[in-house]
Amino acid sequence: MARIGFVGTGIMGMPMAMNLLKAGHQVKVWNRTSSKAESLKEAGAHVCSELEQVGKDVEFLICMLSDGKTCDEILFQERGAISQLKPESTVIVMSSIPVEFAKTQSEKCKERGLRYLDAPVSGGEKGAQNASLAIMVGGDAQTFSHAEHVLSAMGRPILVGDAGCGMLTKLVNQMIVASTIATVSEGLLLASKAGADPIKLKQALTGGFADSPILQQHGERMLNRDFKPGGTARNQHKDIHTAVSYAKSLELNLPIAQKVSQLFENMLAAGDGELDHSGLIRELERMNHV
Repeated sequence: MARIGFVGTGIMGMPMAMNLLKAGHQVKVWNRTSSKAESLKEAGAHVCSELEQVGKDVEFLICMLSDGKTCDEILFQERGAISQLKPESTVIVMSSIPVEFAKTQSEKCKERGLRYLDAPVSGGEKGAQNASLAIMVGGDAQTFSHAEHVLSAMGRPILVGDAGCGMLTKLVNQMIVASTIATVSEGLLLASKAGADPIKLKQALTGGFADSPILQQHGERMLNRDFKPGGTARNQHKDIHTAVSYAKSLELNLPIAQKVSQLFENMLAAGDGELDHSGLIRELERMNHV
């Protein structure tokens, strides 16, 4: 059993913290809107009213917030989340943040005598609920070994490389996810416009090379017009935009990722940013006046 502080109990953080409780760990949580943590309190978590309390007397501090700047603010501000951590405690940032943010956070933690892992996730709300998330980890092997039992309560952790490599892997993941969502959207739109039954088309593709979790889960959302967010279009855009920007810093041209990033940007401009990222089909429909 580990003593864990958990920051950020939103769509993903809530079920992740719940699975830590189910695994028998002691969990303290903090969320900017404390009411969002009530169900965790009922499940046995201690809800902290002050941010600095979440890092007191814990071995691990997990951060699951929206972006890099928010993570930096919550972690490193005066009386922030790490302010009460004891030396050799482990900070695990599971948010999707830029690679350089992860590397800088790692250095800041090292200066304070803390261990650090960047460990972003993939699998969406369903993966978080089922403790089946793909967890992409950057950091040193000893720290990973020390934290693996904690991460395993939320999914399948794989150490990819040094600090920042978890975030790099997540960027690649998000490029593939975003591009596949765009292609599934185009395929279903083409089928519908050409007179095929898109439901039957999805059934026909199942089991072939075009099949994927995105075709099954997000294709189903598109067919049912169910865009209640598991992963928002806003967050998807943030990640693929970060990937494109990082590629440019390496003097790489990624034309497909750039185009998909623009599609999501247009979707946000149309007011659909809080929809599920599968709602990208709405942007393609607008483009085609469907």
